[in-house]
Amino acid sequence: MELLYADKRIAVAVKPPGVLSTDEPGGIPELLRAQLGTPCIRTVHRLDAATGGVMVFARSAAAASILSGQVREHRFRKIYLAVVRGDPGQGGIWRDMLGRDPVRRVTYIAREPGKDVRPAELSYETLAVREGLSLVRVTLHTGRTHQIRVQFAGRGFPLVGDRKYGGAGDGETLALWAWRLGFTHPETGRDMVFTHQPPAVWPWTLFPLPETGK
Repeated sequence: MELLYADKRIAVAVKPPGVLSTDEPGGIPELLRAQLGTPCIRTVHRLDAATGGVMVFARSAAAASILSGQVREHRFRKIYLAVVRGDPGQGGIWRDMLGRDPVRRVTYIAREPGKDVRPAELSYETLAVREGLSLVRVTLHTGRTHQIRVQFAGRGFPLVGDRKYGGAGDGETLALWAWRLGFTHPETGRDMVFTHQPPAVWPWTLFPLPETGK
């Protein structure tokens, strides 16, 4: 497990694609407890199992409460990289109402208000277009389940490797990466920002990736 930072209150790690972010057997919390030799690792935000990238975990109940409060108040700053099929244009802000089908376990763009339909907003910038694919940088303003995947797929630009929302080819993995995470340290109040590049595999290797300091 690649550890980016750790102190007595938090741990920041890189979640590999395919590993659960929740506290289940084989999930990141269990792996971090073993690596750090600590009994307390608490999840305060989630990534889809197929998505990799930067996550922060709490190392105390008090830290978990404070970080969870930041998540609820939309004070976490989450920026993702994704590779999508097609060209979604230079960039912009997308606002939708998203619903959730608990039986099929899919999220969908709702055409009218209803039970469990909630607003979703993201902004994006297209960084490069190559071979019918686009590298986009996405900033989440809300944190709905499968939000990036659904908002892009709903406009005809499914993410590469997204079997659930129509973007997968044979053997492809989901091209979605939690690239940058910003939050306030639960004890010191310091502004913390961590960035990590996606793995050097296709389709990421098609594009020049943004520098981590920008």
